[in-house]
Amino acid sequence: MSAGKTRPTRLAILLQDLAFGGTQRYALHLLRGLDRDRFAPELWLLNSGDDLLEEARATGAPVRQVSRRAPGDPRAVLRLAALLRRDPPPLLYTLTVAPNIWGRLFGRLFGVPALVSGFRALEPRQWERLLWRLSDRIICNAEALRERAVGRHGAPPGRVAVVPNAVDCDRFSPADAEPGPEVVSVARLVPDKNPLALLEAFARVAPERPGARLVLAGDGPLRPSLEARASEPDLAGRVEFAGGRPDVRPLLARARVFALSSAREGSPNAVLEAMAAGLPVAAPAVGGLTELVRHGETGLLAPPGDVPALAEALARLLDRPEEARALGLAGRERVLREHSLEAMLRATERVLQEALAAARERRGG
Repeated sequence: MSAGKTRPTRLAILLQDLAFGGTQRYALHLLRGLDRDRFAPELWLLNSGDDLLEEARATGAPVRQVSRRAPGDPRAVLRLAALLRRDPPPLLYTLTVAPNIWGRLFGRLFGVPALVSGFRALEPRQWERLLWRLSDRIICNAEALRERAVGRHGAPPGRVAVVPNAVDCDRFSPADAEPGPEVVSVARLVPDKNPLALLEAFARVAPERPGARLVLAGDGPLRPSLEARASEPDLAGRVEFAGGRPDVRPLLARARVFALSSAREGSPNAVLEAMAAGLPVAAPAVGGLTELVRHGETGLLAPPGDVPALAEALARLLDRPEEARALGLAGRERVLREHSLEAMLRATERVLQEALAAARERRGG
């Protein structure tokens, strides 16, 4: 290191696992794109779940497997405590629920100087009302989440920042070919995503549109029940379960519409990827979705839990391909303006620097 040049701050990003997910993608963006003159990032993985492990290693940042235990195994938490006691980083950024709980508790207990945590879901069940006090800064990816952290959990506004999600618009771009009447959804098959509501909405649309299909990309505990519903006569042969996959671009290229039916939602990366790919979005007006999708401009929003209204949105976009394309292209333009990777990375760096400054002030230096 040349004389006068400051050594980059070692940053440990603590994540539950590398299963497919928007927060995991965000973490990989940080590993790739943070300014290496200012930060030396490394990824700590609390549990097993390796869908994106090769991508993480390809960033060149160190990847540290805290444990190979399944999520929920208390032995993983004990290993995290031992690691933080033995090797506390100067800056710790906790993401996902278990790291936000145990990373904050053990980080403070074992002397981590600066601590940042993520608040990326409406109800993350991470004891936020108690644990925000342990965070120098909290990063939300939507204004709706910032309002929840401050209004419901009592976090001081000055500690909570909004850094919108971002997408690589060179990687995700509109398809050249005209898509068929296909609806695609990229989401975990879990209760918060409420995929059964999308199945039921599509079941209302399918009979009058024999060529229409629904593709569900994602895995989760609800898959068996969803497959059972999709095998019934009104949906048989019309629904494809594509599973979780590292690259959803081929699915987006085939589709005319991107859809979600979430009961609760933060600011899903999957929606930004679909918008960048030029797809209109049909979704309920919940959480951060209302910040991403402008009704009638980049997609169509339905009242929360209203299956008939969601079906109407799907039908309109399937039946009017020119309108669907116009909405999709408007969505891509919005992503290009407001959700660039560069803007997200620089905003995250500013919050990390604020956390380091707060830690120095707390120590009186």
